[in-house]
Amino acid sequence: MRRSRSMAGSELANSGQSDSLLLDVDRRTSADSEGAESCVGGSGGGGGPGSGAGNVEQIGHGHFFTKKSFHKPSYCHHCAEMIWTLIGVPGYVCEVCNFVVHERCMKSVVTPCSSIAAALIKNPVPHCWSDFIHVKRKFCNVCRKRLDDTWCFRCEICDCYVHAECQEFAASNCRECATYTPGKEGSQLTQYHHWSEGNLPNNSKCALCRKSCWSSECLSGYRCAWCAVTAHPACHKTLTQECDFGPLKKIMLPASVVTIPRTELPMETIIGVLSYKKTRERKIEEKEVAKTEQPEKSGLAPRATVSEELSSTTMNNGKDSSGESTSSKERKRRKERDREERESERKERDSQQKEERRSKDKDEDEQDSDAEIVKVFDGNSSMRRKVFRTITVNRNAATKEVVEAALRSFYIKDDPGNYYITEALESEERPLDVFTPISALLTETSRESPSLFLRYRDKDPNKGFIKVYPGNLKSSQGYKSIPVSSDTTVDDVLEYALRKFGLGTTTKSKYNLIEVTMDNRVTERVLTHSEKPWRIMQQIRKESIHQMLKTRFYLQEKEDPHGSSIALFIGNLPQNLSQRQYHGILMGFIGESNPFVSIGPIYYEYGSVVVNYDNNEAAVKAFNCLKVSLYDERSLLVMLLPNIQAQLLADDRELTPLLVFVNVKSGGCQGMELIASFRKLLNPYQVFDLGNGGPLPGLYVFRNVPKYRILICGGDGTVGWVLQCLDNVGQDSVCQAPPCAVVPLGTGNDLARVLRWGTGYTGDEEPMGVLRDVIEADEIRLDRWTVVFHPDEKQEGEVKAVAACQILSNSAAEDNSSMFVMNNYLGIGLDADLALDFHNAREENPDKFNSRLHNKRMYVKMGLRKMVKSRSGKSGARHDLHREIELEVDGKIVELPAVEGIIILNILR
Repeated sequence: MRRSRSMAGSELANSGQSDSLLLDVDRRTSADSEGAESCVGGSGGGGGPGSGAGNVEQIGHGHFFTKKSFHKPSYCHHCAEMIWTLIGVPGYVCEVCNFVVHERCMKSVVTPCSSIAAALIKNPVPHCWSDFIHVKRKFCNVCRKRLDDTWCFRCEICDCYVHAECQEFAASNCRECATYTPGKEGSQLTQYHHWSEGNLPNNSKCALCRKSCWSSECLSGYRCAWCAVTAHPACHKTLTQECDFGPLKKIMLPASVVTIPRTELPMETIIGVLSYKKTRERKIEEKEVAKTEQPEKSGLAPRATVSEELSSTTMNNGKDSSGESTSSKERKRRKERDREERESERKERDSQQKEERRSKDKDEDEQDSDAEIVKVFDGNSSMRRKVFRTITVNRNAATKEVVEAALRSFYIKDDPGNYYITEALESEERPLDVFTPISALLTETSRESPSLFLRYRDKDPNKGFIKVYPGNLKSSQGYKSIPVSSDTTVDDVLEYALRKFGLGTTTKSKYNLIEVTMDNRVTERVLTHSEKPWRIMQQIRKESIHQMLKTRFYLQEKEDPHGSSIALFIGNLPQNLSQRQYHGILMGFIGESNPFVSIGPIYYEYGSVVVNYDNNEAAVKAFNCLKVSLYDERSLLVMLLPNIQAQLLADDRELTPLLVFVNVKSGGCQGMELIASFRKLLNPYQVFDLGNGGPLPGLYVFRNVPKYRILICGGDGTVGWVLQCLDNVGQDSVCQAPPCAVVPLGTGNDLARVLRWGTGYTGDEEPMGVLRDVIEADEIRLDRWTVVFHPDEKQEGEVKAVAACQILSNSAAEDNSSMFVMNNYLGIGLDADLALDFHNAREENPDKFNSRLHNKRMYVKMGLRKMVKSRSGKSGARHDLHREIELEVDGKIVELPAVEGIIILNILR
């Protein structure tokens, strides 16, 4: 029987508180260019019916198949069945991307080759790459080889996997999560599938034929990144092109209602993907520096922190129960940490040099054969960075064969006659003859592999064609080939392109021509009207042919259709200052030459503000200035926030977007995997990391949404943190009390247990199952009580009080009274002292509290120690607490026995 679960509403009860396979530089004649103006589909989440690889039928799959006999079991990447070459059934493999296929499947191949994947993109969307990771049973989406035992990257949004050396060749076809188009009503918005290939979940079935479509032996099958529908390569072309978000339709934030202003900031910065590996290394370095710079003026030893006192079992002689000194254990831990860091760096370095090592090993094995390994640079930039690709050719191979192999190594599908090679070590480059064998470049004294430049051959260096794309303009046409010469300016290209797209030359002043480079981070640059595009492409071509193929020109409106209002969230400022003081602090960092338009809202008790700009360049400049600024030796927290067009959500009554908060530091630190899963299943703009600004940025983004739900992934303290922020900012939102669900990541998880969300998240639960439970959960009310402390002027002793899930100070009245909010229970006495010390210990050293079992063991150990000290009278605990406290319930005095603590419960035990 399925366990029912409940969602706690944050309302307060009354009791407490309220092919077009052409290169981007076209070398055809003017007559040919007119016939090439067919649409090249894009691959965004909001792309039209011809988006993604939908135009493979028009331009071909681009593979370069050669017949091959496999000497070990191999599988077809199209049908995922075994190729029986051992019994005479032939197989074929693409020499560029290693796509393996049956002879019978060759005519039905729809998967494009990696060499033309970039040409199929209309609007490039950059991937959001993770740190270096190790994965099992996954395949690279570029070279299609296994990723086992190698360092790789994973896209946090679309789940694309690539080798470290293949990352620069990955197509910028990530899921587009902000596609708002002004002027469209909610009923006119249509979402299309975003298909990604391979690495499907186990036991995936095709949505069309209902047969198994996943494979653990090769990269095969397709999956929609929005609705998680899976299908065979041939079947996914037959499915309907519209996407309904599948089982998550009711809680998905549609991409068509989200807008992000045009900026040069990378995707991971906007959605708040943190590099915890770098953050952890920086904290370690800061701790080491603090230890070395500690002053030694006095002979007194520095005071130990709470965590050091409670997490060690040192005796008076400085040794633990095993007889080993604390300093010795600390040295061992430091050595172990240094060893792990060195091992990580070594693995990373080995991964980067793996290709070169394989080439050397192969060279040693084949030193008596006719094979020769050659290093190929694609331009001056790769030569400076010492980044090259290796190819293996016969020593007697002609230069033409070397060019063909070099093009395949760089995933370039083009006429080899347009390229030539030169020796990279010569002071003056000279083209090698087409029929010159590679052996002519070898010398008897040199034992190094020859190095070559791959260059592009201009038929006419003074003129040619460039492609201009319409981008997000309201045009159903694809790119246009524009004839240019060395003297053609951007102004001339704009006039010609506008006439080609039928927009009229009178509107030329409203448009810009931008240069877009589709590298790891899609970068844009607005060209001035006097620049000359043909010369720009010639210069890029000399630097890198690969970069030339990923450089495009786009028409773009000067006025951002998404609006010019940009909100920056700024945190880590001092608390409870006036608006004028916050304004002065920020202007001191930003400068008077780059003022913001408005400031507000201001979260005084949290030391956070939101400032608004009406200019993209000014906002980015302010972002970069604040990002490196310090106040009271603390780095400022800066975030660029997306904007939700809430008016488009009002028409759909069944839609209740889910706002997800994840505390990656709670309990067993399982939030890292959970937040990555939620970013793939949902729109990443509705998933927020509480370690990056807390709940306030997410609540500000959803402030105008008429109704939504909240999923809190963390412990009881995290739940109280979010509810407290809702109390403070909810009155400024359209939905003031959204229902809240809980994923228990903490140590105790008392509230989650009472609401039947479980005793603790173990990692075995599927994130999709968690989201389904949120959709089907019932709403109930949760009482939350206000606790007011009136301190006496004459206090004989200190009494520690903690509301165990959350006790948060709201305000301080003029009579010095303190106000707190109680969610789970209120403790006074020994248990409160224990809870407070445990909290302080975890705050001082969060790295030592990274396991739920370890946290409980520490809690028990600390509790036993306090009980022993209390019995012996060494702890200073009050044994006459019942004489100092008067308990009154419903107007009646309750007599207290001799107690060391009192707990007032708000939830079931």
